[in-house]
Amino acid sequence: MASPTLITPATSTPKSLIPIRSKLATTTATNATTALSTRRRDFLSLAAGFISPVLLLPVTPAWAASEEEYVKETEEVINRVRTTISMGKNDPNMDSAVAQLRETSNSWVAKYRREKALLGRASFRDIYSALNAVSGHYISFGPTAPIPAKRKQRILEEMDTAEKSLLRGR
Repeated sequence: MASPTLITPATSTPKSLIPIRSKLATTTATNATTALSTRRRDFLSLAAGFISPVLLLPVTPAWAASEEEYVKETEEVINRVRTTISMGKNDPNMDSAVAQLRETSNSWVAKYRREKALLGRASFRDIYSALNAVSGHYISFGPTAPIPAKRKQRILEEMDTAEKSLLRGR
């Protein structure tokens, strides 16, 4: 077998791979990056000075409902519950009535559940309990299943006490 040809290095001087910078060039580059970061820092501090008072303002709570609105909407929920649970099993509008009741009760609960002023009220407690019973029944047994007599009586009693509490401002 023939031996491979050997490549021998040339006699010229090797070239430097890393360019050499003068100290003057590195100081100006460092000054440029320092000036750039200083400008950024100045801009950010200026922007923070303008924005921070807006962020530090007290956060207003979500739109709180007035007393009259609470009474009106609660009476609507009471009437809707009464009409829905009094419908017969074979009523053709039962599905839509249950769907409307669920929509109404969900929006009522979502609106008033976080109002701390309402949580201790007897009317809120009774309506919330009745809505849980009604929606739990329809979720478990379907929209056409009639509510058992005992549960229906308890729900109607809760509606009556809630209505009395509303009239008294409780």
